[in-house]
Amino acid sequence: MEAVIFIGIQGSGKSTFFRERFFDTHVRINLDMLRTRRREELLIAACIEAGQSFVIDNTNPLPSDRARYIEPGRAAGFRAVAYFFEASLREAMQRNNLRAGKQRIPAPAVAAAFKKLVPPSTEEGFKEIYTVKVVADGGFVVTRSSS
Repeated sequence: MEAVIFIGIQGSGKSTFFRERFFDTHVRINLDMLRTRRREELLIAACIEAGQSFVIDNTNPLPSDRARYIEPGRAAGFRAVAYFFEASLREAMQRNNLRAGKQRIPAPAVAAAFKKLVPPSTEEGFKEIYTVKVVADGGFVVTRSSS
């Protein structure tokens, strides 16, 4: 059982990566979709109770943001795995600008997330940490980090 936590600014490829790599095996938990922390907590609790692997598909820029997911999962025997989406602000803004309607995030919000983004570390409780980069053809390069 895995508690996968995505870490990266808006437009860094998190949701696309989920669809390509985890759609068939993990439940996607996304605050934009669920809209409230209470709904998020209920879905996480259901996954933990059922022993269902899940992915937290939020920006999660700070260790304190990530701790709310790591601790309950670890207490239930889930392995915490981080995927850090490395993208420059420029790259993320370019991808964000391709979004339509409500999917497009205001530029100041993307910039603010970029400024406070802290890469994950094993000290937070992660068993594995991967770095994900979007390449020119829209694919992904994933490397295991050594921390």
